Amino acid sequence: MIHKTAIIHPSAELDSTVSVGAYSIIEEDVRIDKNTKIEPHSIIKSNTTIGCGNKIYQFSSIGEAPQDLKYKGEKSQLLISDNNIFREFCTINRGTEAGINKTVIGSNNLFMSYTHVAHDCIIKDNCIFSNAASLAGHVEVGNHASLGGFTLVHQFCNIGDHAFSGLGSVISRDVTPFTLVAGNHARAYKINTTGLKRFGMTDEVIHSLEKLFKLFVKSKTPREECVKVFNESEANSEESKYFVDFILKSNRGITR
Repeated sequence: MIHKTAIIHPSAELDSTVSVGAYSIIEEDVRIDKNTKIEPHSIIKSNTTIGCGNKIYQFSSIGEAPQDLKYKGEKSQLLISDNNIFREFCTINRGTEAGINKTVIGSNNLFMSYTHVAHDCIIKDNCIFSNAASLAGHVEVGNHASLGGFTLVHQFCNIGDHAFSGLGSVISRDVTPFTLVAGNHARAYKINTTGLKRFGMTDEVIHSLEKLFKLFVKSKTPREECVKVFNESEANSEESKYFVDFILKSNRGITR
């Protein structure tokens, strides 16, 4: 299961079902759980924890030190859960002391070739990062988000659940949940109706989200008035509440 040319530090802990390809390097204080497969010429850096059933393709760099001038070599972590796929040339950095001191990746995510996740990012579950999509530091990405190829996300942005970005988007503000954005700089175009229907969301909920999108994102109605309209409406689904709460808690402002 471990190729004879692989270099594995004595302190690394690998489940007996883990396979490691030729010329891969696994550094100290790495923990890798069962049924994870590491292809040839990959490197897993110190203080990285990888869950079950992950697949790391050749030439990936997992857990490297952050690309942050404030980083002075302090100990930080990369935490990866289960069943993720990291395609060729992925680069995933661990956290910084100035941030949350860790980068966290959930489960069932697909990172296509050349994708980059910088320090102190949090990525939840079931996301798709198309080729060369890249996150700057301190970015949060919600469940079922999909970033088109060559999407760039500015530091400290928050991407909501089920958000979708078009090819080559440049995102510098928060992206509201369930929303399709595109462009440089990105603009919000509509609720991602097609994606939500595929996910199984009801027409009633989708229609409610479309009304909230027009009210909160596209209209020039003052925020206080938007909230009043929402509170007086019958839009009481969990998705609607999450959409409005996301906007009210946004620190960078939302993509419009």
